[in-house]
Amino acid sequence: MLSNAAQQCPFLTGEEKGRTEEDLSAARARRAEENKGQPTLTFERNTPYVDYVGIDTLLGLNRPRTEEPTESSFIITTQVMELLFSLLIEQWEAARDALEADDVAGALSWLRRSRNVQDVLTGSWDLLADMTPTQFNRFRDSLGEASGFQSYTYRHLEFLLGNKAEPMVRPHKGMTQVADRLRTVLAEPSLYDAALRLLHRRGLPVPEDKVERDWSRPHEPDPNVAKAWTQIYDDRPDNELLQLAEALLDVAERVTRWRHRHLMAVKRTMGGKPGSGGSNGLTWLARNAEQDVFPELWMLRSDV
Repeated sequence: MLSNAAQQCPFLTGEEKGRTEEDLSAARARRAEENKGQPTLTFERNTPYVDYVGIDTLLGLNRPRTEEPTESSFIITTQVMELLFSLLIEQWEAARDALEADDVAGALSWLRRSRNVQDVLTGSWDLLADMTPTQFNRFRDSLGEASGFQSYTYRHLEFLLGNKAEPMVRPHKGMTQVADRLRTVLAEPSLYDAALRLLHRRGLPVPEDKVERDWSRPHEPDPNVAKAWTQIYDDRPDNELLQLAEALLDVAERVTRWRHRHLMAVKRTMGGKPGSGGSNGLTWLARNAEQDVFPELWMLRSDV
């Protein structure tokens, strides 16, 4: 059977694409033997690494509009965050779909993996931590009306978390495919909705209006949901629902950390000035940072 990688990889010759995984593994071993353990140094065109990762395209995306050196840091940090957002989308959607399929172990695997991405994402703010207001002011006008608020990957993540709001699709109506995808996510159960539906199927007293509803509406905190979660809080080592609750809380806490670092970065570089995208800046970000993710998982802690 042909290797999927061998069939799809554009950097292999026609002969190599017809090989099995075993053939390709043997070819790599022969190449290492011929090279006497040293890396291959001669290529007729771009190195396979450059082509596979898209290095030329990636590095070509850093296009500052001013002579201010810190603008490059700002652009690259933003681009890194966008890439990490897209990775989180893949992982959280996989976790949600696993929960809908009653695969708690699979969901836990994806959620635990996503925590590492979130930690890197939060740490990315360190790249901008020493930017002064003077430095930011030297290139801020080059942003025009551009704002992180307009990131459709970030909006996709917020919808997955359950922070649904149809008007937030509006900024992207000029990008048909993007808007359509956001509307699809808006109409689907969020990651947290999927968890509540799982609890209900397991016989826990999650209210019916949390199991089937208009998914385009945001989740509203409910003490009865907190009581349902409370019932699974014991320390049995095989308690996968407790593991799920704590994995979700790990995600929630990291979301709040990221939001707070965003707030502090803006406060440090521009203070209380209006945002470039039309918001009131700090007030908007502070309100977002104060909003609990998966609220009942925080509420129950007063009663356990």
